[in-house]
Amino acid sequence: MTEITTLSQFLKTANTQFQVYDLGRRVQHIDMMAFHQIEELLTPYPSPIQGHAQFAIVFWDASQQHYIWFIKLALDERGLLSPAPRLQFIKMIIEALGRDPTQPLTEQQQEQLANHPFNFKPTQEKLAVFNALVRKQLGEKASAQYEFAYQYMSGQHPTDQWQNIGMQGIADVCVRASELDHQQHINTSFDSAAAEVKIAMCQCLEHLNIDDTLATIVFDKFVAAPIEQQAYLLRALASNSELSQKAIAHLNATNSLSAEMLITIAARNWSALKDEQTLKIYLEALAKQEQHFFNQIFADIVAIPLIRTQLLTQLRNPNRSAELSAAIGGLFKVMKA
Repeated sequence: MTEITTLSQFLKTANTQFQVYDLGRRVQHIDMMAFHQIEELLTPYPSPIQGHAQFAIVFWDASQQHYIWFIKLALDERGLLSPAPRLQFIKMIIEALGRDPTQPLTEQQQEQLANHPFNFKPTQEKLAVFNALVRKQLGEKASAQYEFAYQYMSGQHPTDQWQNIGMQGIADVCVRASELDHQQHINTSFDSAAAEVKIAMCQCLEHLNIDDTLATIVFDKFVAAPIEQQAYLLRALASNSELSQKAIAHLNATNSLSAEMLITIAARNWSALKDEQTLKIYLEALAKQEQHFFNQIFADIVAIPLIRTQLLTQLRNPNRSAELSAAIGGLFKVMKA
């Protein structure tokens, strides 16, 4: 029998249908072609976190009962999946389930699969967006929290009733922005909703591709917002590189590129750093932090394929400041040690 070396092979052999989601830096659906290229080690995983890829795989058989695996797999220095851990995971699954991942599990098997070393638990915000995306993509109804969230965001409930809204309901509305009048209600909620709801909306929108009108609204709110809310609004601009760049320039001009903002940009707005001027601003601000912080953040973002080349180029830029040169020198000392 042919050896099974990829997750796709295993799930196809088991006669299941499946969808794959990236749960790394942002929650995103991965199309099958892109996932195959990642699995075949032809392309690096796009949003690594601490040297790992994080996937959610939703699969089902003819019974239409859905199953979910949250899988964290190690990457090599090029950002490609390391074959050995993946093979270890597949062997572990086959040992526990045979070749049918949809068979009923014993209590011992459930415990074994829940606590395996490749499992991870998404944050509440990521889980809410993931659930909303899956329900929408599979043509299922939104969650039970959706109705109240929609009513609140459409102005049918007093602003101070925000405590009754669940994160899942807000995620459902944001994910379904293209339906009915949802987009309009999302836009107006940035004026009318309670601050807590706006923050929750930002925590959902940071994973979604928002339209230009909403992005402009979020940017305008970002510029006017108190410092404690700016990071949430910046994250909500993650899908819009141009406005993320403007937001970073604004933070730089107002001396507000704090450690928290630098972490936020690395975690969600990294695509803005593809712009050379924005990357220079970011690195110069990063160099003002403690050396260990500079080393940690640089090591984190240099692993992102989209901006890796630009970052490595900046290491050799003769026009950098003395402060940045010193920080890079400190980085090299640690690398050589």
